[in-house]
Amino acid sequence: MLQHLITQAEDLRMVPTDHDQLTIAVEKIREELQALPEGADIARARVLARWTGIGLLSLGHHDDARVFLRQALDLAEASGNSRAVIATQLNLGDAYRYAGEAENADVFYRRALDGARGQHPELVDFALQHLGKHLMEQGSLAPARAHLQEALRLRTTKGDAGLIESTQAAVDRVELLISHASADTPASEDGAAEAAQWSRRWTSWLQSRTTVWTSARWEEGFPALRDAVRDLTAHERVHPHHLRDQSFPVELLVGMAEEAEKALATDGYLHNGKWNAAVGEAANRFAGQVDLAAVVARSTGLEVDQPHNGVYIAYLEEGQFLDFHLDEFGFGEANLILCLKHDRLTAAAAVSCTVFINADGYRECDLAPGDCVVFDGALTPHGRTPLGVGERVILACFGFRARDQAPRTVNQLPPVPR
Repeated sequence: MLQHLITQAEDLRMVPTDHDQLTIAVEKIREELQALPEGADIARARVLARWTGIGLLSLGHHDDARVFLRQALDLAEASGNSRAVIATQLNLGDAYRYAGEAENADVFYRRALDGARGQHPELVDFALQHLGKHLMEQGSLAPARAHLQEALRLRTTKGDAGLIESTQAAVDRVELLISHASADTPASEDGAAEAAQWSRRWTSWLQSRTTVWTSARWEEGFPALRDAVRDLTAHERVHPHHLRDQSFPVELLVGMAEEAEKALATDGYLHNGKWNAAVGEAANRFAGQVDLAAVVARSTGLEVDQPHNGVYIAYLEEGQFLDFHLDEFGFGEANLILCLKHDRLTAAAAVSCTVFINADGYRECDLAPGDCVVFDGALTPHGRTPLGVGERVILACFGFRARDQAPRTVNQLPPVPR
Protein backbone atom coordinates (compact mmCIF):
# COMPACT_ATOMS: atom_id res chain seq x y z
CA MET A 1 0.00 0.00 0.00
CA LEU A 2 2.85 2.40 0.88
CA GLN A 3 5.81 0.20 -0.02
CA HIS A 4 6.88 2.40 -2.95
CA LEU A 5 7.18 5.42 -0.62
CA ILE A 6 9.29 3.71 2.08
CA THR A 7 12.91 2.57 1.97
CA GLN A 8 15.71 1.69 4.41
CA ALA A 9 18.30 4.21 5.58
CA GLU A 10 21.91 3.29 6.29
CA ASP A 11 20.92 2.36 9.84
CA LEU A 12 18.41 -0.13 8.33
CA ARG A 13 15.38 1.77 9.67
CA MET A 14 12.40 2.74 7.52
CA VAL A 15 12.41 6.24 6.06
CA PRO A 16 10.37 7.96 3.31
CA THR A 17 11.56 7.98 -0.27
CA ASP A 18 9.71 11.31 -0.48
CA HIS A 19 8.60 12.88 2.82
CA ASP A 20 5.83 15.03 1.36
CA GLN A 21 4.34 12.29 -0.80
CA LEU A 22 4.34 9.83 2.08
CA THR A 23 2.70 12.40 4.37
CA ILE A 24 -0.09 12.92 1.83
CA ALA A 25 -0.56 9.20 1.29
CA VAL A 26 -0.73 8.45 5.02
CA GLU A 27 -3.31 11.19 5.52
CA LYS A 28 -5.51 9.70 2.77
CA ILE A 29 -5.36 6.25 4.38
CA ARG A 30 -6.16 7.75 7.79
CA GLU A 31 -9.15 9.62 6.34
CA GLU A 32 -10.45 6.42 4.74
CA LEU A 33 -10.12 4.62 8.06
CA GLN A 34 -11.98 7.34 9.93
CA ALA A 35 -14.73 7.38 7.30
CA LEU A 36 -15.50 3.67 7.62
CA PRO A 37 -19.03 3.18 8.94
CA GLU A 38 -19.58 1.33 12.20
CA GLY A 39 -19.67 -2.41 11.56
CA ALA A 40 -17.62 -2.08 8.37
CA ASP A 41 -15.33 -4.86 7.17
CA ILE A 42 -12.96 -5.54 10.08
CA ALA A 43 -10.24 -6.76 7.72
CA ARG A 44 -10.27 -3.48 5.78
CA ALA A 45 -10.13 -1.47 8.99
CA ARG A 46 -7.18 -3.54 10.20
CA VAL A 47 -5.22 -3.05 6.97
CA LEU A 48 -5.83 0.72 6.98
CA ALA A 49 -4.87 1.05 10.65
CA ARG A 50 -1.71 -0.99 10.16
CA TRP A 51 -0.52 0.97 7.13
CA THR A 52 -1.32 4.27 8.80
CA GLY A 53 0.91 3.15 11.66
CA ILE A 54 3.71 2.02 9.37
CA GLY A 55 3.58 5.28 7.45
CA LEU A 56 3.64 7.40 10.61
CA LEU A 57 6.53 5.32 11.94
CA SER A 58 8.53 5.93 8.75
CA LEU A 59 7.82 9.66 9.08
CA GLY A 60 9.19 9.63 12.63
CA HIS A 61 5.86 9.99 14.49
CA HIS A 62 6.45 7.10 16.88
CA ASP A 63 3.71 7.77 19.44
CA ASP A 64 0.99 8.25 16.82
CA ALA A 65 2.23 5.17 14.98
CA ARG A 66 1.79 3.05 18.10
CA VAL A 67 -1.84 4.19 18.49
CA PHE A 68 -2.76 2.91 15.02
CA LEU A 69 -0.66 -0.22 15.25
CA ARG A 70 -2.28 -1.19 18.53
CA GLN A 71 -5.67 -0.65 16.89
CA ALA A 72 -4.59 -2.94 14.04
CA LEU A 73 -3.35 -5.55 16.52
CA ASP A 74 -6.64 -5.48 18.44
CA LEU A 75 -8.56 -5.96 15.19
CA ALA A 76 -6.30 -8.84 14.12
CA GLU A 77 -6.75 -10.58 17.46
CA ALA A 78 -10.53 -10.00 17.45
CA SER A 79 -10.88 -11.55 14.01
CA GLY A 80 -8.64 -14.52 14.86
CA ASN A 81 -6.18 -13.64 12.07
CA SER A 82 -3.00 -15.08 13.59
CA ARG A 83 -0.91 -14.19 10.55
CA ALA A 84 -1.89 -10.53 10.84
CA VAL A 85 -1.22 -10.63 14.59
CA ILE A 86 2.39 -11.68 13.97
CA ALA A 87 2.96 -9.07 11.25
CA THR A 88 1.54 -6.28 13.42
CA GLN A 89 3.55 -7.38 16.46
CA LEU A 90 6.68 -6.89 14.37
CA ASN A 91 5.53 -3.39 13.39
CA LEU A 92 4.82 -2.54 17.03
CA GLY A 93 8.26 -3.84 17.96
CA ASP A 94 9.72 -1.44 15.40
CA ALA A 95 7.65 1.44 16.79
CA TYR A 96 9.03 0.85 20.29
CA ARG A 97 12.56 0.27 18.99
CA TYR A 98 12.58 3.48 16.97
CA ALA A 99 11.38 5.35 20.06
CA GLY A 100 14.23 3.92 22.16
CA GLU A 101 12.02 1.63 24.26
CA ALA A 102 14.10 -1.52 23.84
CA GLU A 103 12.41 -3.68 26.49
CA ASN A 104 8.94 -3.25 24.99
CA ALA A 105 10.34 -3.83 21.51
CA ASP A 106 11.95 -7.07 22.65
CA VAL A 107 8.64 -8.36 24.02
CA PHE A 108 6.79 -7.85 20.73
CA TYR A 109 9.60 -9.26 18.57
CA ARG A 110 9.86 -12.43 20.63
CA ARG A 111 6.11 -12.93 20.71
CA ALA A 112 6.08 -12.62 16.94
CA LEU A 113 8.94 -15.10 16.51
CA ASP A 114 7.30 -17.63 18.82
CA GLY A 115 4.01 -17.24 16.93
CA ALA A 116 5.70 -17.62 13.56
CA ARG A 117 7.60 -20.75 14.57
CA GLY A 118 4.43 -22.29 16.01
CA GLN A 119 1.81 -21.28 13.46
CA HIS A 120 3.21 -19.56 10.38
CA PRO A 121 6.67 -20.82 9.32
CA GLU A 122 6.48 -18.60 6.22
CA LEU A 123 6.86 -15.59 8.57
CA VAL A 124 9.84 -16.89 10.55
CA ASP A 125 12.37 -15.08 8.33
CA PHE A 126 10.55 -11.76 8.89
CA ALA A 127 10.54 -12.26 12.67
CA LEU A 128 14.21 -13.24 12.70
CA GLN A 129 15.10 -10.18 10.63
CA HIS A 130 13.31 -7.74 12.95
CA LEU A 131 14.63 -9.35 16.14
CA GLY A 132 18.14 -9.56 14.68
CA LYS A 133 18.23 -5.84 13.90
CA HIS A 134 16.91 -5.07 17.38
CA LEU A 135 19.63 -7.19 19.02
CA MET A 136 22.25 -5.57 16.81
CA GLU A 137 21.20 -2.09 17.97
CA GLN A 138 21.39 -3.30 21.58
CA GLY A 139 24.96 -4.51 21.07
CA SER A 140 24.11 -8.24 21.30
CA LEU A 141 26.09 -8.88 18.15
CA ALA A 142 26.59 -12.65 18.23
CA PRO A 143 22.89 -13.49 18.75
CA ALA A 144 22.00 -10.80 16.21
CA ARG A 145 24.25 -12.40 13.62
CA ALA A 146 22.80 -15.84 14.35
CA HIS A 147 19.21 -14.59 13.85
CA LEU A 148 20.06 -12.69 10.68
CA GLN A 149 22.01 -15.54 9.13
CA GLU A 150 19.13 -17.91 9.81
CA ALA A 151 16.81 -15.38 8.16
CA LEU A 152 19.17 -15.18 5.17
CA ARG A 153 19.17 -18.96 4.74
CA LEU A 154 15.38 -19.03 4.81
CA ARG A 155 15.11 -16.17 2.34
CA THR A 156 17.67 -17.70 0.02
CA THR A 157 15.47 -20.80 -0.08
CA LYS A 158 12.44 -18.61 -0.84
CA GLY A 159 14.36 -17.03 -3.71
CA ASP A 160 12.92 -13.52 -3.24
CA ALA A 161 15.70 -11.17 -4.40
CA GLY A 162 14.33 -8.15 -2.52
CA LEU A 163 14.11 -10.01 0.78
CA ILE A 164 17.58 -11.52 0.29
CA GLU A 165 19.06 -8.09 -0.39
CA SER A 166 17.42 -6.61 2.71
CA THR A 167 18.73 -9.36 4.98
CA GLN A 168 22.17 -9.36 3.36
CA ALA A 169 22.47 -5.65 4.19
CA ALA A 170 21.68 -6.44 7.83
CA VAL A 171 24.19 -9.32 7.89
CA ASP A 172 26.86 -7.06 6.38
CA ARG A 173 26.22 -4.46 9.05
CA VAL A 174 26.43 -6.86 11.98
CA GLU A 175 29.59 -8.44 10.54
CA LEU A 176 31.08 -4.96 10.31
CA LEU A 177 30.21 -4.21 13.92
CA ILE A 178 31.66 -7.52 15.08
CA SER A 179 34.85 -6.86 13.13
CA HIS A 180 35.17 -3.45 14.79
CA ALA A 181 34.48 -4.86 18.24
CA SER A 182 37.16 -7.54 17.87
CA ALA A 183 39.86 -5.24 16.48
CA ASP A 184 42.49 -3.74 18.77
CA THR A 185 42.87 -0.69 16.56
CA PRO A 186 40.17 1.21 14.71
CA ALA A 187 39.58 0.09 11.13
CA SER A 188 37.85 1.97 8.39
CA GLU A 189 34.28 0.92 7.70
CA ASP A 190 35.05 0.37 4.04
CA GLY A 191 38.02 -1.91 4.83
CA ALA A 192 36.12 -3.95 7.41
CA ALA A 193 33.12 -4.36 5.13
CA GLU A 194 35.36 -5.41 2.26
CA ALA A 195 37.06 -8.04 4.42
CA ALA A 196 33.71 -9.43 5.60
CA GLN A 197 32.43 -9.64 2.04
CA TRP A 198 35.63 -11.31 0.84
CA SER A 199 35.32 -14.08 3.45
CA ARG A 200 31.62 -14.55 2.79
CA ARG A 201 32.07 -14.72 -0.98
CA TRP A 202 34.85 -17.29 -0.67
CA THR A 203 32.59 -19.35 1.58
CA SER A 204 29.73 -19.15 -0.92
CA TRP A 205 32.05 -20.16 -3.74
CA LEU A 206 33.38 -23.16 -1.80
CA GLN A 207 29.94 -24.35 -0.75
CA SER A 208 28.63 -24.12 -4.30
CA ARG A 209 31.30 -26.57 -5.45
CA THR A 210 31.85 -29.06 -2.65
CA THR A 211 30.55 -30.18 0.72
CA VAL A 212 31.59 -32.11 3.82
CA TRP A 213 28.29 -33.99 3.64
CA THR A 214 29.39 -36.79 1.31
CA SER A 215 32.88 -37.92 0.37
CA ALA A 216 31.70 -38.54 -3.21
CA ARG A 217 30.76 -34.89 -3.65
CA TRP A 218 34.10 -33.87 -2.18
CA GLU A 219 36.08 -36.12 -4.52
CA GLU A 220 34.14 -34.94 -7.55
CA GLY A 221 34.61 -31.29 -6.67
CA PHE A 222 38.26 -31.20 -5.72
CA PRO A 223 39.85 -31.06 -9.19
CA ALA A 224 37.96 -27.82 -9.88
CA LEU A 225 38.98 -26.45 -6.48
CA ARG A 226 42.66 -27.36 -6.46
CA ASP A 227 44.22 -24.30 -8.11
CA ALA A 228 42.02 -21.82 -6.28
CA VAL A 229 42.67 -23.44 -2.90
CA ARG A 230 46.41 -23.60 -3.61
CA ASP A 231 46.48 -19.86 -4.30
CA LEU A 232 44.46 -19.19 -1.16
CA THR A 233 46.32 -21.38 1.30
CA ALA A 234 49.70 -20.19 0.03
CA HIS A 235 49.06 -17.17 2.25
CA GLU A 236 48.46 -19.21 5.42
CA ARG A 237 50.54 -18.24 8.42
CA VAL A 238 49.61 -21.49 10.14
CA HIS A 239 49.12 -24.86 8.46
CA PRO A 240 46.72 -27.28 10.20
CA HIS A 241 48.43 -29.18 13.03
CA HIS A 242 46.63 -31.91 14.99
CA LEU A 243 48.05 -31.73 18.51
CA ARG A 244 47.72 -34.78 20.73
CA ASP A 245 49.04 -35.57 24.21
CA GLN A 246 49.32 -31.95 25.32
CA SER A 247 49.00 -32.94 29.00
CA PHE A 248 46.54 -30.18 29.78
CA PRO A 249 45.50 -30.26 33.48
CA VAL A 250 42.43 -32.49 33.77
CA GLU A 251 40.72 -30.25 36.32
CA LEU A 252 40.91 -27.28 33.94
CA LEU A 253 39.44 -29.29 31.07
CA VAL A 254 36.63 -30.58 33.29
CA GLY A 255 35.87 -27.06 34.53
CA MET A 256 35.74 -25.74 31.00
CA ALA A 257 33.51 -28.60 29.83
CA GLU A 258 31.08 -27.92 32.67
CA GLU A 259 31.07 -24.20 31.87
CA ALA A 260 30.45 -24.95 28.19
CA GLU A 261 27.50 -27.25 28.95
CA LYS A 262 25.89 -24.58 31.14
CA ALA A 263 26.55 -21.71 28.70
CA LEU A 264 25.17 -23.66 25.75
CA ALA A 265 22.05 -24.66 27.70
CA THR A 266 21.27 -21.15 28.97
CA ASP A 267 22.71 -18.74 26.38
CA GLY A 268 23.45 -20.90 23.34
CA TYR A 269 22.48 -19.64 19.91
CA LEU A 270 22.33 -21.43 16.57
CA HIS A 271 24.91 -20.28 14.03
CA ASN A 272 25.65 -22.02 10.70
CA GLY A 273 23.94 -25.18 11.90
CA LYS A 274 25.90 -25.52 15.16
CA TRP A 275 25.37 -24.24 18.69
CA ASN A 276 27.57 -21.41 19.95
CA ALA A 277 28.00 -19.78 23.35
CA ALA A 278 30.42 -17.23 24.77
CA VAL A 279 33.34 -18.56 26.82
CA GLY A 280 33.62 -17.54 30.47
CA GLU A 281 35.91 -17.59 33.46
CA ALA A 282 36.87 -21.26 33.17
CA ALA A 283 38.05 -20.84 29.57
CA ASN A 284 39.98 -17.68 30.41
CA ARG A 285 41.62 -19.42 33.36
CA PHE A 286 42.55 -22.37 31.16
CA ALA A 287 44.07 -20.16 28.44
CA GLY A 288 46.21 -18.32 30.98
CA GLN A 289 47.39 -21.27 33.07
CA VAL A 290 48.39 -23.51 30.16
CA ASP A 291 49.81 -20.57 28.13
CA LEU A 292 47.91 -21.28 24.92
CA ALA A 293 50.00 -18.72 23.03
CA ALA A 294 53.07 -20.85 23.72
CA VAL A 295 51.23 -23.98 22.54
CA VAL A 296 50.49 -22.27 19.21
CA ALA A 297 54.05 -20.94 18.88
CA ARG A 298 55.67 -24.33 19.60
CA SER A 299 53.50 -26.18 17.11
CA THR A 300 53.52 -23.63 14.28
CA GLY A 301 56.55 -21.38 14.70
CA LEU A 302 54.27 -18.32 14.72
CA GLU A 303 54.59 -16.06 17.76
CA VAL A 304 51.14 -14.97 18.88
CA ASP A 305 49.57 -13.04 21.73
CA GLN A 306 47.29 -14.73 24.23
CA PRO A 307 43.83 -15.40 22.72
CA HIS A 308 41.74 -12.26 22.28
CA ASN A 309 38.47 -14.10 21.79
CA GLY A 310 36.87 -17.49 22.17
CA VAL A 311 33.62 -19.37 21.74
CA TYR A 312 32.14 -22.69 22.76
CA ILE A 313 30.78 -24.79 19.87
CA ALA A 314 28.51 -27.79 20.10
CA TYR A 315 27.09 -30.40 17.72
CA LEU A 316 24.39 -32.25 19.59
CA GLU A 317 22.14 -34.01 17.08
CA GLU A 318 22.58 -36.74 14.52
CA GLY A 319 23.31 -35.26 11.10
CA GLN A 320 24.59 -31.87 12.35
CA PHE A 321 27.56 -30.68 10.31
CA LEU A 322 29.47 -27.55 9.36
CA ASP A 323 30.15 -27.09 5.66
CA PHE A 324 33.44 -25.78 4.28
CA HIS A 325 33.88 -22.07 5.00
CA LEU A 326 36.38 -19.36 5.89
CA ASP A 327 36.26 -17.50 9.21
CA GLU A 328 36.11 -13.73 9.31
CA PHE A 329 39.39 -11.85 9.60
CA GLY A 330 38.68 -10.52 13.07
CA PHE A 331 39.09 -13.93 14.68
CA GLY A 332 42.87 -13.82 14.17
CA GLU A 333 45.76 -15.27 12.16
CA ALA A 334 45.72 -18.50 14.18
CA ASN A 335 42.83 -20.53 15.55
CA LEU A 336 42.92 -23.34 18.09
CA ILE A 337 40.02 -25.78 18.41
CA LEU A 338 40.11 -27.83 21.61
CA CYS A 339 37.87 -30.87 22.06
CA LEU A 340 36.11 -30.90 25.44
CA LYS A 341 33.73 -33.80 24.82
CA HIS A 342 33.19 -36.29 22.03
CA ASP A 343 30.61 -38.94 22.90
CA ARG A 344 30.31 -41.71 20.33
CA LEU A 345 29.04 -45.25 19.99
CA THR A 346 31.81 -47.82 20.27
CA ALA A 347 30.56 -49.79 17.28
CA ALA A 348 30.13 -46.78 14.97
CA ALA A 349 31.64 -47.32 11.53
CA ALA A 350 32.55 -43.63 11.15
CA VAL A 351 32.74 -40.62 13.41
CA SER A 352 32.38 -36.90 12.87
CA CYS A 353 35.69 -35.10 12.29
CA THR A 354 37.05 -31.61 11.87
CA VAL A 355 38.08 -31.36 8.20
CA PHE A 356 40.28 -29.09 6.11
CA ILE A 357 40.99 -28.46 2.43
CA ASN A 358 44.49 -27.63 1.27
CA ALA A 359 46.35 -27.88 -2.02
CA ASP A 360 46.92 -31.62 -1.50
CA GLY A 361 43.31 -32.46 -0.83
CA TYR A 362 41.17 -33.25 2.16
CA ARG A 363 42.35 -33.81 5.72
CA GLU A 364 40.34 -35.19 8.65
CA CYS A 365 41.16 -34.64 12.32
CA ASP A 366 39.33 -36.93 14.74
CA LEU A 367 39.65 -34.91 17.95
CA ALA A 368 39.40 -36.81 21.21
CA PRO A 369 38.82 -34.92 24.49
CA GLY A 370 41.99 -32.96 25.26
CA ASP A 371 43.15 -32.97 21.62
CA CYS A 372 43.35 -29.73 19.67
CA VAL A 373 44.04 -28.55 16.15
CA VAL A 374 45.76 -25.28 15.22
CA PHE A 375 45.14 -23.65 11.82
CA ASP A 376 44.57 -20.35 10.00
CA GLY A 377 40.79 -20.14 9.92
CA ALA A 378 40.65 -17.04 7.72
CA LEU A 379 42.52 -18.78 4.87
CA THR A 380 42.05 -22.53 5.40
CA PRO A 381 38.69 -23.91 4.25
CA HIS A 382 37.40 -26.04 7.12
CA GLY A 383 34.28 -27.65 8.52
CA ARG A 384 32.92 -30.73 10.35
CA THR A 385 31.49 -33.91 8.89
CA PRO A 386 27.98 -34.96 10.00
CA LEU A 387 27.39 -36.52 13.40
CA GLY A 388 26.35 -40.15 13.45
CA VAL A 389 23.89 -41.90 15.74
CA GLY A 390 24.72 -41.29 19.40
CA GLU A 391 27.43 -38.68 18.73
CA ARG A 392 27.77 -35.44 20.66
CA VAL A 393 30.67 -32.98 20.32
CA ILE A 394 31.57 -29.93 22.43
CA LEU A 395 34.56 -27.77 21.47
CA ALA A 396 36.25 -24.56 22.54
CA CYS A 397 37.68 -22.32 19.81
CA PHE A 398 40.20 -19.54 20.48
CA GLY A 399 41.52 -16.83 18.17
CA PHE A 400 45.08 -15.45 18.23
CA ARG A 401 46.79 -12.49 16.58
CA ALA A 402 50.36 -12.71 15.33
CA ARG A 403 53.03 -10.59 17.00
CA ASP A 404 55.21 -8.11 15.12
CA GLN A 405 53.57 -8.64 11.74
CA ALA A 406 51.77 -6.11 9.61
CA PRO A 407 48.06 -6.90 9.49
CA ARG A 408 47.02 -8.61 6.29
CA THR A 409 44.45 -7.01 4.05
CA VAL A 410 42.11 -8.31 1.39
CA ASN A 411 44.18 -6.59 -1.36
CA GLN A 412 47.06 -8.97 -0.57
CA LEU A 413 44.92 -12.08 -0.99
CA PRO A 414 43.47 -13.95 -3.98
CA PRO A 415 40.13 -12.66 -5.25
CA VAL A 416 37.17 -15.01 -5.22
CA PRO A 417 37.22 -17.11 -8.43
CA ARG A 418 34.49 -16.48 -10.99
